Amino acid sequence: MQQNQSKLLKWIALATTIGMLLILLGGALVTKTESGLGCGRNWPDCNGSLIPKEITTEVLIEFSHRLVTGSVSILVLALVIWTWRKLGSVREVKFLGSMAIFFLIAQALIGAAQVLWGQGDFILALHFGISLISFASVLLLAMIVFEVDTKFDADKVYIGKKLKWHTLGVSLYSYIVVYTGALVRHTQSSLVCTDWPFCNNESPFALPNNMYEWVQMGHRFAVLLIFIWVTYIMIHAIKHYKNQRVIYKGWIIAFFILLAQMTTGMLIILTKLNLVVSLLHSLFISCLFGLFCYMILLISRSNYNEKSN
Repeated sequence: MQQNQSKLLKWIALATTIGMLLILLGGALVTKTESGLGCGRNWPDCNGSLIPKEITTEVLIEFSHRLVTGSVSILVLALVIWTWRKLGSVREVKFLGSMAIFFLIAQALIGAAQVLWGQGDFILALHFGISLISFASVLLLAMIVFEVDTKFDADKVYIGKKLKWHTLGVSLYSYIVVYTGALVRHTQSSLVCTDWPFCNNESPFALPNNMYEWVQMGHRFAVLLIFIWVTYIMIHAIKHYKNQRVIYKGWIIAFFILLAQMTTGMLIILTKLNLVVSLLHSLFISCLFGLFCYMILLISRSNYNEKSN
């Protein structure tokens, strides 16, 4: 009986994590296809009906996003309650569960406010970032359920002060990068610069000419800085953490995810906002942020191990 419960909990954890990814990608799809008002200024109903009577592309995208969000919210609640009861002795479980629910509600409320009253571009840019925190919380809960720490000896890590500060710094900075990317999308600055890496074949030292170019080039500069930073951390991990494979491999994986994210960012410009490429861009940054959050959890484990000894 106990074994069957464990299997069911793992299935719920997996389904919830995938569901949170679908919420992230669905939100990006709504924005990229400009389907945010597919259901009009109505929430939670769609154009005055619980089930839309007339199905257009915009209605289908917006209504599907709401349906997925509602369904996954139930899964998140089930996962949080079950992990609290079954794995409450694990230090991070209650904190992660609270974060998952709080930020899931926050992103839903911002989405609802946008439909009902409209929001400014700078507020809307927070929507994706808030959803990311909820996704990362669910992802870490799932990793605890699947006992990833035990399988990769991640419960025995020792992380030096230098790597700790770099991990915390780059994780916080990645949130700024995410925000600038969301701002590019919500201010419709994606194609204001039609070339890459510089704007419209201008000199690399030329200043942007308007707000939209500042937003676009500011995001590119932010991405360049995080690429340099993650490259440095990866080299440091390769040199000093070969005996701790979760850290050693984790930063190598982070580097390649970031490389994939940068490549899709470039292709968004060159393909003139190809939808598949754009969604892959959102997927890679979601995975990268989740990995950064896991590295922060490892720092917490390292500090605990140091105090225990």
